[in-house]
Amino acid sequence: MKFYPSALFNVFIIAVTGLSSCKSDRNLPDGTPADKADFSRYIAIGNSLTAGSADKGLYLEGQQNSYPEILAAQMKTVGGGSFSTPFFSAGQENGSGYLLLKGLSTDGIPQLEEVKTNLAVRGEITIPGIGKVSLLTKYQGPLNNYGVPSIRLADVTSTGFGNVNEYFERLLPGNPPSNKISYMDFVTEKPFTFFTCWLGSNDVLQYAATGGASKELFPTDKANFDKLYNLVAEKLTSKGAKGVIATIPDITKSAFFTAFTYSSLLKRIQLSAPQIKDLYIQTGDTQVRAATPEDLFTLSLGAANVLGKLNAQGLPYGLHPGNPIENHFVLDKSEVVVVKEYTDAYNTTIKGVAKARNLALYDAFSDLNEAAGTEGITENGIKFTGAFITGNLFSLDGVHLTPRGYAHIANRIIKVINEKYQSNIPLTDVSKFRAIKTR
Repeated sequence: MKFYPSALFNVFIIAVTGLSSCKSDRNLPDGTPADKADFSRYIAIGNSLTAGSADKGLYLEGQQNSYPEILAAQMKTVGGGSFSTPFFSAGQENGSGYLLLKGLSTDGIPQLEEVKTNLAVRGEITIPGIGKVSLLTKYQGPLNNYGVPSIRLADVTSTGFGNVNEYFERLLPGNPPSNKISYMDFVTEKPFTFFTCWLGSNDVLQYAATGGASKELFPTDKANFDKLYNLVAEKLTSKGAKGVIATIPDITKSAFFTAFTYSSLLKRIQLSAPQIKDLYIQTGDTQVRAATPEDLFTLSLGAANVLGKLNAQGLPYGLHPGNPIENHFVLDKSEVVVVKEYTDAYNTTIKGVAKARNLALYDAFSDLNEAAGTEGITENGIKFTGAFITGNLFSLDGVHLTPRGYAHIANRIIKVINEKYQSNIPLTDVSKFRAIKTR
């Protein structure tokens, strides 16, 4: 049950804050109470979920339907200022490219097509020690949405990140390898009055999405995550700005790991080979064993449609211990434990920061777990579940959201803003946003 403070309690808190606090509110206009939010310059800090990524790419329609865009539009109805996203231009509207749904095969497997036309790619550069980095068309103009796909917390203070991440590089005036400004310095260059911050997902997501196969992508050290997240919060609130911070979703509950389960994969094989009783996997410690329902299979495995195909020795892929499902296609049960352990630790830090800094908290972990659950969430007649293709929530990559899913996120953030800062931002209508991307 949520607790809504009484008006008398709010008046008491305002009075005490005004008498005892020495905290600077220099970003707030004169006459704005310290516990009220000012939306005149809202900025969005985060990764691909903030940028509006969907369908395994970042493209114009996704940007236009990001949760910060939707949120800012609702803020404008109560006095919010203009909001600028680094949109891809006409003729290059497909950005980095994306997937769309062509249809379903006779056995119900989604048939996806990769869009490669009208991209916003201007070339590539080779960075020593990194390799080839794509270069996207530069964005020039005002900026409020600072969402950068693939950014981890360890990247926010790096002065070289603008040389190796194409999404951050396109926002900067310089060219690699001359970029020297860190992400946090860049996003706080100009004054702002309100922010949303949804950082930290990639610190565990990249490990999970690659099946734990890369030791270089092992989740960020918990103590370092705590230190960096507090640094981010200090930077964002140092001049009195109000805001919302968000917990990290449970990647194991996303369609990326639930679209193709142990039981569904085995049943599909048994339709033509009922004698098959086991799937075989290669675990993170390179052991080969029979899979269990506790092992999670990636959407990439299902999309590759390689299960049962014979290798040079005539052994069927995944159906014989001599030709097991490769580690990068499966998050084995011991790796699942790692993902959950680090996700919980990161979210403990985020909740602690929200309380210590008196910030609004959007609990994305709980919200998306509920939405992805069996019963799902119904909002304005739209039912959200974790089902791939039909669940309204997840896009075709199984991790990022559909425009309708981002509208749901925006509404949940609006609710916590209204509750925390006594605002009256109206909700958006989720039924006006599309679900899965088709032609």
